[in-house]
Amino acid sequence: MAMTEAPAPQRLRALEQANRVRSARARLKGKMAAGTLSAAEVIERCPPEVETMSIGELLRGQARWGPARCSRLLLSAGISEGRPLGALTERQRRDLVTRLRL
Repeated sequence: MAMTEAPAPQRLRALEQANRVRSARARLKGKMAAGTLSAAEVIERCPPEVETMSIGELLRGQARWGPARCSRLLLSAGISEGRPLGALTERQRRDLVTRLRL
């Protein structure tokens, strides 16, 4: 009558991975807010921790970037705000980096 559950180590590994991703994203956003790292650099490198992060969330993490500014940029680039960074094509990546560096 015992219910079958996923083994504890698998759950713990999943939690540890989720915590690593959250911590890495928090550090990245902190660097962006401080101005030591740009969104263009993150888009170019696209580290594994941010592959599932939405492009809108990344852009709003920059200083002086609110929803309106993000929407304008992404609308002009033809990219949905909710699109994950890892799902961007190479052309979209280059286009965004160029637009951000202007």
